[in-house]
Amino acid sequence: MTTATANAPALSTTSRQLWARSRGPLLALLLLTVSGIVLAALQSGEQHGRLDPRSADRSGSRALARLLASHGVSTHVVTSAEEAAAAAGPDTTLLVTDPDVLTPSQLAGLHAATAHTPGRTVLLAPGATALQTFAPSVQPSSAAGNTTLRPGCSLPDARRAGNALLGGLRYTTPDDGAERCYLSDGKPTLVHLPAPASGRDTVLLGAPDLLYNQHLAAHGNASLALQLLGPYKHLVWYLPSVSDPSSAEDDRRSLFDLIPSGWLWALLQLAFAACLAAVWRARRLGPLVHERLPVTVPAAETTEGHARLYEQSHARDRAADVLRSATRDRLAPLIGVPPTHAHTPDTLLPPLQAHLASAPETGADLRALLFGPAPADDRALVQLADHLDALESSIVSQERHAPREHPDR
Repeated sequence: MTTATANAPALSTTSRQLWARSRGPLLALLLLTVSGIVLAALQSGEQHGRLDPRSADRSGSRALARLLASHGVSTHVVTSAEEAAAAAGPDTTLLVTDPDVLTPSQLAGLHAATAHTPGRTVLLAPGATALQTFAPSVQPSSAAGNTTLRPGCSLPDARRAGNALLGGLRYTTPDDGAERCYLSDGKPTLVHLPAPASGRDTVLLGAPDLLYNQHLAAHGNASLALQLLGPYKHLVWYLPSVSDPSSAEDDRRSLFDLIPSGWLWALLQLAFAACLAAVWRARRLGPLVHERLPVTVPAAETTEGHARLYEQSHARDRAADVLRSATRDRLAPLIGVPPTHAHTPDTLLPPLQAHLASAPETGADLRALLFGPAPADDRALVQLADHLDALESSIVSQERHAPREHPDR
């Protein structure tokens, strides 16, 4: 049987075993990937056109845009800070649907371009950064759930609208001139800051839900939205995006600035869990214990098993080392070399050559035979084994026929 033929079943078996072991994780990975794609597609469909006045989705705002148009208010959609600053001229309403997406430089530029022009600025759920630029006297508080709230203030727009769906962020402000409306646990979810001597008034909404198509017809949502966004004939509807070229300056932020807050605690928890797992596993591994084998394995079977392993892995170098080492161990006591020097060429070869001076030729150089390189192929390995066997047989035969000296009696 050739080597290729002998190895074919082993390789085939290994491939089948590898597939049997990996098909479970591969199937799980496939299901996870498909589930992620499906969920992403579903979520993207639900969020498509969120607060977009051109979208008829449940979370879109086309109904509000048509309501405004019926009252003579034109809506101009922009998607960059430069377009918003250029379009928000005098006597316009600027609606920023997601101010927290904007960088500090974008917020500062937009505020500088609109601060000294008459009109109105409406911010939906602004955070601390946006408030610092547009309403420094206002601070965000904890969020609340969206629910129908009463106006609870003297702002004419809110009193005419009546109850409306509000909630989300709540605000605190020490400004006595600010109108605090639609209180939730004593804190307003709508704040109106009057315009300075020359400038724009500012409206802060804690949640944008009343502008959605699905909620516009409920309670006084439509009336409140119309009065907040329709005091002027032109409405600039700004949909901020992280792909805005003007946000490129934030690319200089480090990796740690982009990681969400709390990552350090999560990392510490993972490290603590890893230490606990290591301690748990270490307790299971005690000191080594020497035990008797339950079954005595014959030496021939062990040798055959090793040989098959060497054959399957093509380990001709290790097989040759085992054959040469065993031959040197057996030859050393026959030629009077101590076992500790059996693997030293300069100590083993001279007495071995002296013993072979009158013996038949072995057909190979002793140094190459006992300490040479690994065989190039299986045929060379078989020839090496034959030469080693012939060498050992020659020494043993010489020792048997050598005359023995008898001590004088």
